[in-house]
Amino acid sequence: MDKKNKPELLAPAGDLERLKIALLYGADAVYVGGDLFSLRANAINFSLEQLEEAVLFTHSLSKKLYVTVNIALHNTEADIVANYLESLDRIGVDAIIASDPFIIELAIKKTKIPVHLSTQQSTLNYEAIKFFKREGVSRIVLARETSSDDIKLIKDKVDIELECFIHGAMCASYSGRCVLSNFLTARDSNRGGCSQICRWDFKLLDEGQNKLQGEKDFTFCTKDLSLLKHIPDLIELGVDSFKIEGRMRSTYYIATVVNIYRRAIDEYFSDRENYHYNIGYENILRNCANRDSVPQFFDGNCGIDCQYYNGRVEVSNQDFLGIVLNYDEKTNLATIEQRNYFKKGDIVEIFGPNTKSFSFKICEIYDEFNNIIDVVRHPKQIVKLKVELKVCQSDMMRIKR
Repeated sequence: MDKKNKPELLAPAGDLERLKIALLYGADAVYVGGDLFSLRANAINFSLEQLEEAVLFTHSLSKKLYVTVNIALHNTEADIVANYLESLDRIGVDAIIASDPFIIELAIKKTKIPVHLSTQQSTLNYEAIKFFKREGVSRIVLARETSSDDIKLIKDKVDIELECFIHGAMCASYSGRCVLSNFLTARDSNRGGCSQICRWDFKLLDEGQNKLQGEKDFTFCTKDLSLLKHIPDLIELGVDSFKIEGRMRSTYYIATVVNIYRRAIDEYFSDRENYHYNIGYENILRNCANRDSVPQFFDGNCGIDCQYYNGRVEVSNQDFLGIVLNYDEKTNLATIEQRNYFKKGDIVEIFGPNTKSFSFKICEIYDEFNNIIDVVRHPKQIVKLKVELKVCQSDMMRIKR
């Protein structure tokens, strides 16, 4: 397989900082939401001015930027969406991700922006994909419930770019079809306001309204998706874009997940015949999230092990200790901006897009005035550490596990 066939690694970005981190850590493209018509109402999202800056930065790296316009459009918005699409066209975004037929038709007729069909359409069969291809859509973002057999059949039947989710949160319903949030909290999940009802605890009652006893209250929350071990399968199936979920995730989460999938993809292409799955990568991914992850529907074995029925414990992740601001090769001092508590004597690890991961023991800590300290406990505190190996700006430091 030639390098030109290498799939795109597509990462989420909730703001400019996360966009830059995603691209620096190995993403080939990023997807973001504007402050209009985007399905993440609680995210910071991008103004048109910020989108313009994001496009310039992304294109300076010869990478791509896609904008989500995947809301379910209401009548009151129909008159203003055209102006928004024209603005995105002027800015030079590389594609929009849309699900509403009117937005799709308008973008194709009025702009030169390629249209990617959002996973909100729950596309699972090749006949639907043939239809959207005839409408002018250039890429299909497959439903998260798509199996490997589905992908193979679709690829055999339709010549169109396919994008597949490889990592991140799942929906308890078919992608884009849940109305529980609307019904119970009046927050429209199909307009970016999902209140994640599936993660609530529920009492189970029989027909006589008697409580059914169990270990704990019932939930039907899904575990996260991870297709790390199936990267070779996805490549051989011919999937064009590997998508990571999480526009509201942290910079550390994005850096870690992008970095691991970048490694796995590149390692497979560097020696496909002798590729060896690195199970250690699973531990790194597990430690940067707070829910278990499984292949979900991909291998056809989606069942009780893919959900939490009796609740779960989501512990806030504190592995991320700091980000490198600069490094002085003369003194071997790395300037670090703190993210979580650490102290002298801790064993830590540094990783980055151009830095091979290595661990070391913290022996010396200086504050920004060069005073020796033993503990770093203040949010975003600037400190200096003695690090014998060279590190780079934007490298990250985490707990060594």
